[in-house]
Amino acid sequence: MKKITLDELLRNRRSAPYSEQYRYITGLMAADKIRPMKSAKSNGKRPALPLGYWLVEPETDYSRYKEELSFHLDPRIVPDFYMHHLPVYVKDRREVLQLSNYLKNHSADLQTEVSENERSFAIWHREKFLQRGPGFRILKNCGIDPALLAFYSTSEPLAYYAAQRSAGQNILMIENKDTFFSMRKVLLSGKRQILGTEIGTLIYGAGKGIWKSLDDFDLCVEPYMKDENNHYFYFGDLDYEGIGIYDRVRDIFRSGGRKIVPFTAAYRKMAEKAGRLGTEELPETREQQNRDIRQEFFTHFSRTEEGWMRSILESGHYIPQEILNISDF
Repeated sequence: MKKITLDELLRNRRSAPYSEQYRYITGLMAADKIRPMKSAKSNGKRPALPLGYWLVEPETDYSRYKEELSFHLDPRIVPDFYMHHLPVYVKDRREVLQLSNYLKNHSADLQTEVSENERSFAIWHREKFLQRGPGFRILKNCGIDPALLAFYSTSEPLAYYAAQRSAGQNILMIENKDTFFSMRKVLLSGKRQILGTEIGTLIYGAGKGIWKSLDDFDLCVEPYMKDENNHYFYFGDLDYEGIGIYDRVRDIFRSGGRKIVPFTAAYRKMAEKAGRLGTEELPETREQQNRDIRQEFFTHFSRTEEGWMRSILESGHYIPQEILNISDF
């Protein structure tokens, strides 16, 4: 029940005689469509009417939904949740029936794994129903393990340039786009080394955007890039965020049985050029950066180099990759 006022009930009868208004309200009470609130004051007229009421909503007959849940859905759907939350079932019914129909009539399709959006469209005719809609909630309500639907998540494909495709090469991941393009121009010109190190493939990291793609590294890259004899390097801005990105990339690589280390030659070249400028000429670090970085990054440098890099960070400044250009590489 919800509250409603006498004025709201008489909205369409304000110009009618009071006797007619009175009959209308008492008729609603006799039909148990409204009930006067015990605490409501009267309107001061004769005969008097309360100024406040409870609007009685008719009870829904759920018997057909109970039968549907018990006997008409695919047996892999567990009806317990919806049996105890029938109003929710009424709301979700269309999507639950679509899922049931798919399981009944298209189970053979589940033998082939497809993408999340492709499976979503096949079942609900909405490609983002799982990714952005209530799809996973409905699967949970139905007691369906998402693994039953045989789909995989997709990420943005890795952007990379391969100067060569032999196994056992050096692969360099770069945080920023400008640096990626400059290094690619070096390799495109026929040179094989960057800052004294032979590089076979460049990967564009796009900052934190690389994390999801790296989770699917084995699906995203060519076979030679997965070879166990490859050596992986990372190069990003010398700031808290850049080192934090490296920390996360390192964790992802390690979980896949691979090792990635900082491209020390590039960081040293950054430090050399920054030293000529002076700390106060460097850009200031954005305040919202997460400053929780690990020690591992610094273990690849001498103690003197570590001390200098930490002094830059602690001064509230940073060194962007863009301090280097194609002439340096």
